[in-house]
Amino acid sequence: MSSQSLDQVFIRAKQWLLSLLTGAPDWLIQIASSFINIFALLGVFLTLFALISVLERKILGRIQNRYGPNRVGPFGLFQPLADGIKMLIKEDIVPARADKVVHLLAPIMIAATAILALGVIPYGRNMTPFAIDGGILFFFAVGSTTELAVFMAGWGSNNKFSMLGAMRAIAQMVSYELPLIITTLPVVMVVGSLSPDAIVAAQNRYSLGIVPHWFVTTPWGAAAFILFFVSGLVESNRTPFDVPEGESEIVAGHMTEYSGFKYATFFMAEYFGMFAISGLAVTLFLGGWHAPIGGLQFIPSYVWFFAKLSALLFVYIWLRGTLPRTRVDQIMNLAWKFMLPMAFTCIIAAAVWHYQGRGVAGWLWSLGVVAIVYIGLSRLLDTGKKFAPRTYRFAE
Repeated sequence: MSSQSLDQVFIRAKQWLLSLLTGAPDWLIQIASSFINIFALLGVFLTLFALISVLERKILGRIQNRYGPNRVGPFGLFQPLADGIKMLIKEDIVPARADKVVHLLAPIMIAATAILALGVIPYGRNMTPFAIDGGILFFFAVGSTTELAVFMAGWGSNNKFSMLGAMRAIAQMVSYELPLIITTLPVVMVVGSLSPDAIVAAQNRYSLGIVPHWFVTTPWGAAAFILFFVSGLVESNRTPFDVPEGESEIVAGHMTEYSGFKYATFFMAEYFGMFAISGLAVTLFLGGWHAPIGGLQFIPSYVWFFAKLSALLFVYIWLRGTLPRTRVDQIMNLAWKFMLPMAFTCIIAAAVWHYQGRGVAGWLWSLGVVAIVYIGLSRLLDTGKKFAPRTYRFAE
């Protein structure tokens, strides 16, 4: 009982707050409930944003054998506060011939998009801020407006470098949005629902009380998860796919003409987008807020969700400290020639798994479908020749 009360402590706190409005009209209670959800969501993820901004620099420092932030506060933990003050007091410079309205709206729109996407993810048992039946559809519908916000930033700046950066960003985001959406279709097909809560509930089973029945444990689910994660890297403009911000080529992409708090808003939106994509990956493939072992269900459900989310965020940071930036043509080739066919393969493999009874036979048949297409694409694309060591010849 104590573990259950701890699991629902935030739900009971919300109910207590709403009980203060006893006797008020229903519409007022619903509005108050929505505002509580919104403020809780912002409080949690703004805190996580501040924490990850300093932890990322510390982890990258460890990877690169150097010190991270260690001057402001104990162990440098007040660095996000110092960064926030710096961004607030920096001068906001707007180009003289820029479209000032569009220039202002772009960072607001991209941040609002990321925050809205966070609203439909289940963070624990009965802890979905806004539970709607078409939550997955809402997530991608809202997320697709990111491209518009990036275009607004490039166009409104009246700068050719900003415009080029925006076009490159939109090209890669549109290209990888297709595999990102298609890899969610097998999960939606198998569960038969677009509701994130229903998808999490469908993964609430354990073999022998130990092995979880998460979708990532199936061949089609593992392949779809990898494709989804890579597509999420591109959508978040993270290394090795941070081409829109190639400093050596186009300064800072669509953010070239932004400074001060507007630039900080873009920076925050990038991390919020990363939280949203990672949270959706946890929901779709990693069992959501369910424990990895049946015997550990006494631990609060939200602890498991944020533990999985933290693991994915660590991989994001790890990749940034390990891999170099890729070329634009390599990114686009990967999307259209490999990621897209493999995403459609996951749909076929999931259908085979389902119609074979979801047992061992279905698991093996599904693995065979994924493996055959993967090997065929590898031979067809001949990646070994394209990424072979180069021989440079110099003029005498």
